[in-house]
Amino acid sequence: MCSLYSVIRSTITLLFLYIRRFYLSSRRLCLMIFIGQVHIIASDHDDSDEEYAANAQPPKITSLPNTSRLDKSEISLATKQACGLREDSGKKNVSIASMIQKRALGSGFSIGEKCRISSNFLPNKSRQVAKYNSKAFCGSYSKDGRFFLTASQDKFLRLYHTDDGEFVEFKKISARDVGWSILDTAFSPDGNYIVYSSWSECLYLCPVYGDSNAQESLSLCPEDRRFCIFSLVFSSDGREILGGANDGFLYVYDRECHQRAFRIEGHDDDVNTVAFADNTSQILYSAGDDGLCKVWDRRTLSETDPHPVGVLAGHMDGITYIDPRGDGRYLVTNSKDQTIKLWDVRAFSDQNGEQNTRKAVANQNWDYRWQRVPRRLYKAKNMLEGDTSIMTYRGHSVLQTLIRCHFSPSATTGQRYIYTGCASGRVIIYDVLTGQIVNTLVGHKGCVRDVSWHPFHQEIVSTSWDGAIISWRYSGKTGLYHYESEDESDTETPPRTLRRSQRIAAQRAKHAAAC
Repeated sequence: MCSLYSVIRSTITLLFLYIRRFYLSSRRLCLMIFIGQVHIIASDHDDSDEEYAANAQPPKITSLPNTSRLDKSEISLATKQACGLREDSGKKNVSIASMIQKRALGSGFSIGEKCRISSNFLPNKSRQVAKYNSKAFCGSYSKDGRFFLTASQDKFLRLYHTDDGEFVEFKKISARDVGWSILDTAFSPDGNYIVYSSWSECLYLCPVYGDSNAQESLSLCPEDRRFCIFSLVFSSDGREILGGANDGFLYVYDRECHQRAFRIEGHDDDVNTVAFADNTSQILYSAGDDGLCKVWDRRTLSETDPHPVGVLAGHMDGITYIDPRGDGRYLVTNSKDQTIKLWDVRAFSDQNGEQNTRKAVANQNWDYRWQRVPRRLYKAKNMLEGDTSIMTYRGHSVLQTLIRCHFSPSATTGQRYIYTGCASGRVIIYDVLTGQIVNTLVGHKGCVRDVSWHPFHQEIVSTSWDGAIISWRYSGKTGLYHYESEDESDTETPPRTLRRSQRIAAQRAKHAAAC
């Protein structure tokens, strides 16, 4: 009898353990589905008619970019002037040596000439400045370049002093209420505060100096329980914080009133990115998974009747990032259709262009987070009807996460370049004027999500899902250099000798011997 009782008790105990294990596994599975790590595919799903490109690898560009619209635009002239290409416009192949000689005979270099010279020394050599044990999501310089801020999936923000080109960690902040990861960060205009977002209904404000535990929660009071801010930015006076959320709304938080100022219905899907057009903070940009970039006037925002002042349409899939040029006229957008587009906000798309973009996005049946790129996106050569962009840049891959792109700094490059992260672990630098790739930096083993160019130095810092933070600087090569591998980064190429020089030297030696 006792033996039977023991068997029953053991059986019940094992059954309880199995039920408990099943319950915990179910909860874990639900969480993974919730955050997008696991995807459910219907039994009738059939992708046999869909072709996919190689995972994460950027496309091979076989044709020259079409610059017909760009060549007629004002930004072409403005960029040439800013980077010194129109000075000495009647002369070809003006060397750096001749520019230095001219300077010795007359006045100093103009700003354009300085940018023109520095463009010959783009970053090409890697130096790892930090390594984390988890995915790094964000990395950006402060406005003055004195600090560098990173955020990673280990729920920490790290601040570095960057004086004299060295990265010295001086503060490690434990983020609060983090779901999945810290998604975005921003410096306040005065450089005294940082703000970050995650899968939470609150933003968190931290002082750069002082106690890192003194974090202020900024509640946005969303209606959805599953809520996050994908992108955030301070206004130029630091009073307001603009955010784009997964519920399709734009949020504006007023720091002086300590409350949400606006909640604007902006898009039909996730709002992946927001930005202010310039330092006036009156014109806002937003874009998301509906493939549309919308332009808003802060002075006419209304929660009850939200209407953008214009729409920029032309992408074939969702937009991951916006970077304004800062002049209130031009901006670039990065997209899951594997392109970057350059826009003039004075040329809005009409209703036809907007509808064509909505239709193209609706026809996409792949998920960039875990599937490979459909070949039809790489093969797309023609612009959508109604596309008002003035230039399209191809050659990088946008997969797995919201990869970011930026204009290069005006102080050192005249904003001549657009640089972006890449799912293949690279940093790609495009020439704004030609659309061609002028430099490819290879060194990461995972997706490069964020990139930041120092505002006053020729240095790019890349932030990757491999946990590495890499600084790229110019090292000893003349002209533009295509960086191939991390193994080559610490080796120097022997000086190249011209065949003609060798032949002349041999002839002179022969003549000397005959004499």
